Amino acid sequence: MKKEEIMKTVSGTFTKVSFQMKKHSPEILIVAGVIGTVTSAVIACKATTKVGKIVEETKSDVEEIHNAVEKGVTNAGEKYTADDSKKDLTIVYAQTGVKLVKLYAPSVMLGALSLTSIVASNNILRKRNVALAAAYATVDKGFKDYRSRVIERFGAEVDRELKNNVKAKKVDVIEKDPETGKDKKVKKQQFVVSPSDISGYARFFEQYTMDEEGNTILNRNWESNNEYNLMFLKAQERYANDLLKSKKRLFLNEVYEMLGLPPTKAGQIVGWVYDPENPSGDNYVDFGLYADNLTYSDFVNGHEPAILLDFNVDGNIWDKMPA
Repeated sequence: MKKEEIMKTVSGTFTKVSFQMKKHSPEILIVAGVIGTVTSAVIACKATTKVGKIVEETKSDVEEIHNAVEKGVTNAGEKYTADDSKKDLTIVYAQTGVKLVKLYAPSVMLGALSLTSIVASNNILRKRNVALAAAYATVDKGFKDYRSRVIERFGAEVDRELKNNVKAKKVDVIEKDPETGKDKKVKKQQFVVSPSDISGYARFFEQYTMDEEGNTILNRNWESNNEYNLMFLKAQERYANDLLKSKKRLFLNEVYEMLGLPPTKAGQIVGWVYDPENPSGDNYVDFGLYADNLTYSDFVNGHEPAILLDFNVDGNIWDKMPA
C-alpha cells in the first residue's frame, strides 16, 4: 500500500514538474540560449590564446620545408625536391586546419546550440500567440453575434445600456434659479455609469483621466461646455475615419492619442482595418456617440460629467492587415 502511495506521489510530482517545464519552456530556452552564447564567446576567447602556438608550429614547419628545398636535402640527408615540398606543405596546412577546427569546435557547437535554443523559444511563443489569437477571434465573434441579436430584438440603446451597465438615476445638480439668480440644488435624472462596468476598450472623455498605472492625467481637450466636447469628438471621429481610409489600418492607441487619453497595452494590438473588398470589420471608426451622450461616471468624490466612448474596434488587427 505504501509502495502504491509512493508511486502515486512520485507520478504526481513528475507530472507537475513536466507541466511547469513545458509551460515555462520559452523562458528556459531563451535563458539557456543567452547563457550558451556568452559561454561560447568565452570559450572562443580562450581558444584564441592557443592559436599563436599553432601558428608558430606551422611557421616553423614551413620554414623547414623551404630550407630543405633550397638545400635539396632534408636534415636527415635525404634528397628533397620541389614536388616533395608541395606535398609536405599541403599536409602541414591541412594539419593546421584540423588543429584550428578542433580548437574552435566546442565554441562553434555551443554557439549553434544556443542559437537553436533561442529560435526554438521564439517558435513556441509564436505558436502560442497564434493559438491565443484564434481563441480571441472565436470569443470576439461570439460576443459580436450575441450583441447583434440583442440589437435586432431590443434595439441599439438597450444593447448600449446592458453592455456598459448604464443606469438612469436621479442625481443632485447645481443650477441657477432663473428668478433669483442664485445657485440651487435640484434632482435630475441622468445616465450613471461606473468605470468598472464599461467594456475593456471603452473610455470616459473627461477632464481628468487615469492611465493603467493609476496616474491621474489632465485632458486638455476637455471643455466645461458639453456641446464643445461633442463637436470636438465628432471632428476627431471624422479625422480617424480619414486616417483609416488612407493608412488602411488604425490602432486604438492612435485614436486615444487624438483624444488626449492615455495609451493601453491592448491599444497596441486592437484597432480597425479598412478593406472594402474583403471586409473583416465595419470598415469605419465609430466612437459610440449618442444624442444623450452626456453621462456621469461614479467617482468617490461625487458625480462628475464625462462622455462615454465605446469604440467599435475590429479586434486584433495584426493578423487582419491586408498584404
